[in-house]
Amino acid sequence: MANLQGNTSSTVHQEYLSAAVEIARKAGEEIRTTFQLKKTIEIKSSPVDLVTETDQKVEKLIISFLQNKFPDHSFIGEESTEAGSHCELTDNPTWIIDPVDGTTNFVHCFPFVAVSIGLSINKENSVGVIYNPILDEMFTAIKGGGAFCNDKPISCSKQEDICKCLAIAEVGSSRDKAHVKTKLGNIAAVIDRGAHGLRSLGSAALNMCQVARGGGDVYFEHGIHCWDMAAGAVIVTEAGGTVIDPKGGPLDLMKRNVIAASSQQLAETISSCLTHIEFPRD
Repeated sequence: MANLQGNTSSTVHQEYLSAAVEIARKAGEEIRTTFQLKKTIEIKSSPVDLVTETDQKVEKLIISFLQNKFPDHSFIGEESTEAGSHCELTDNPTWIIDPVDGTTNFVHCFPFVAVSIGLSINKENSVGVIYNPILDEMFTAIKGGGAFCNDKPISCSKQEDICKCLAIAEVGSSRDKAHVKTKLGNIAAVIDRGAHGLRSLGSAALNMCQVARGGGDVYFEHGIHCWDMAAGAVIVTEAGGTVIDPKGGPLDLMKRNVIAASSQQLAETISSCLTHIEFPRD
């Protein structure tokens, strides 16, 4: 891999990034192989919260690879957490993994699917790798080292005006009527304030990457998980954007809510539009 970030990044962080990129590509090969095939689908929290054999296989592949390289590190994975593993973020270097972010997209062959691998050190988002193997786009970032897509620097739009912004949001997998009503109301509130439009890719990780590359100006969602946003938070921040709790405070990965924006001003404006939903912590 050419040009692993800027000179401000430490050698050890480069090692972590290289490992994450290597296994993301291997995981991506598995996803590409099965993308067009018939999937075996299971249901998790709701009839639209799906998991496939590929999700489970890819997560085991990623964790096994990283455990072998970094045996003292901790791990949080979406599928292992769903299977009953303890989900706890400590100061220890912790890999936070979503093996197939956008599983519903994967099931329907909609090409916005990502491997998302974040590394938290001392509870700070330090390394982020998000790979869309269908479109072959690799987003990477190290804290203090800038953000990249396929080794080329990317940056947020710096847009501050909600009336000139393209927003990104999701309804999510919860079908609780109150949650759905509030989320749709939040989307309407942002449009009513003058946003140019709204997009939904069906992947929190790739939504955040769009903000990082300037393809969208703000993304907001309630009810996602730490593995959905750990890698994306590093990438957006290193691209010059801001990532906060929707209520306006610092991002708390375990709180399950996020605003990722091209500027602090836009993030605060979006925050003021939203009716907030509290979910149980990860």
